[in-house]
Amino acid sequence: MQKRRVVVTGIGVISPFGVGNEIFWKSLLEGKSGIRPITHFDATQFDCKIAGTVINYNPLDHFSTKEARHLAPFVQYAVIASREAVAMAKLDLKSINPERMGVIIGSGIGCLHTLEEEHTKLLNRGPSRISPFFIPKMIINEAAGQVSIETGAKGPATCVVTACASATNAIGDAYRFIQYGDADIMIAGGSESAATPLGIGGFCALKALSQRNDAPEKASRPFDLTRDGFIMADGAGITLLETLEHAKARGANILAEVVGYGRTSDAFHVTAPEATGDGASRAMKLALTEAGIQPKDLSYINAHGTSTYLNDKVETLAVKNVFKEHAKLIPISSTKSMTGHLLGAAGGVEFAASVMTIRDNIIAPTINLETPDPECDLDYVPNHARKVAINSVMSNSLGFGGHNASILIKRFKE
Repeated sequence: MQKRRVVVTGIGVISPFGVGNEIFWKSLLEGKSGIRPITHFDATQFDCKIAGTVINYNPLDHFSTKEARHLAPFVQYAVIASREAVAMAKLDLKSINPERMGVIIGSGIGCLHTLEEEHTKLLNRGPSRISPFFIPKMIINEAAGQVSIETGAKGPATCVVTACASATNAIGDAYRFIQYGDADIMIAGGSESAATPLGIGGFCALKALSQRNDAPEKASRPFDLTRDGFIMADGAGITLLETLEHAKARGANILAEVVGYGRTSDAFHVTAPEATGDGASRAMKLALTEAGIQPKDLSYINAHGTSTYLNDKVETLAVKNVFKEHAKLIPISSTKSMTGHLLGAAGGVEFAASVMTIRDNIIAPTINLETPDPECDLDYVPNHARKVAINSVMSNSLGFGGHNASILIKRFKE
């Protein structure tokens, strides 16, 4: 069976910079940080008091009062970003066969706020006070379910939960669904709203978060010698994928073509990456092989780059394992230096950044890279965006549990 070509025609982003693709991309190119002091709860007793929450967001700008009350924030973000992707693609939902359109939206955690709120009700007021919407708001598949309901998509509708690799796996799996004929159109990506007291507290207990509370905008510093942990963030990144034939038939503007996808497991540890970077290396090699792109010909890598000691060190080693003598010649950057880490949504917003990198021939920087780590000695595009011809981009996501995912896109050519 001949695989079908898959193209990107729309993207949608909600990030710590607010709602919308262009505010997200403009902020990245300007090297702005979306990290700020936590104000949505009292973080006085927490080791980490900063996060990348979504600013200027009012659910009533997007939903009715009833919808806003019944939809968890991560579901709301997924719906809004999906709307944006559909609008950018100029897809007329009334003109398509709904049975040939599907949805895959992942999340690492979903909405802890709902769990916290309902558990408090249980403890203080008894089980009769638990909301009947508790379970529907909590379960991670509700993001894909709600987007399916809103768009009328009746094809494959599912979710991926692979920690911080969730969105990249969702997009990669959607790519596979289209390649092999299960759908002609897929809405795919990730959404997250876990920067809550329980979420922040849990990652603080793991000693995974930065404690640079006095300078929030400087706290996320991937590949820098002084990095001390990542910063949690909320938001969503969604893309609309189509077969090339479907996109051309309706005259769509094609933003990029998906050409490779690799997914592997470390089979090593519940949180730590395997020390040699073998799993990440194999994911990248699989994506390159499927794409038919030689290591020397890759234009740019959007790194997982979390700002933790082990991740940045091991990802650097994995890149060296794959690209050998070309590793130091490939521009690499971590947009998490500006957005923070959106966990299960990270791969979605980073896929969107990768698409825009191809669109505009410019690479967003790794900010706060002031004291390079000798063990992280590649070209991380420090502190300032770089204008350069871009033909192909790889985006990496590495999740707790040893989940590795790499997706590769290139400039579309007939």
